[in-house]
Amino acid sequence: MNKYGEVAVRAIHSILNGEETHPLSAWKKAASISFGEGTWGQRKGCPKNAFLGLCEKGLVNGIPHGNYSARSGSEKNKYYAIHAIEVLKSKPGLSKDKLGLWREVLNGKQMSHNSQMDVVLALWNNHMIDRSK
Repeated sequence: MNKYGEVAVRAIHSILNGEETHPLSAWKKAASISFGEGTWGQRKGCPKNAFLGLCEKGLVNGIPHGNYSARSGSEKNKYYAIHAIEVLKSKPGLSKDKLGLWREVLNGKQMSHNSQMDVVLALWNNHMIDRSK
């Protein structure tokens, strides 16, 4: 699991343990622990927005459906994460193949992932995704 995956898992643990109440504040705190306060790594939007998209959709165990975005303009990353969960439900073998999952999400488009799949796979592989939805 890379650092953004660790941030996602740490953020969910902090919410479930009652240390944080909002996914955005949980992400910011977890990212500052992993990358340092105010660093580019802590502020990077793509993995954060993927995380918030999963939370908003109610796909993360223990996190109710809601509006958690920091700002608009993050719709693509939310879509990528939500679509990745749909792909994993039908092709769970991709849980060990980040690039294969990304190719499925993009449906043939050529584009580098920007840590969105690290977030998705960390939550999926740590059983933090509600697979019934």
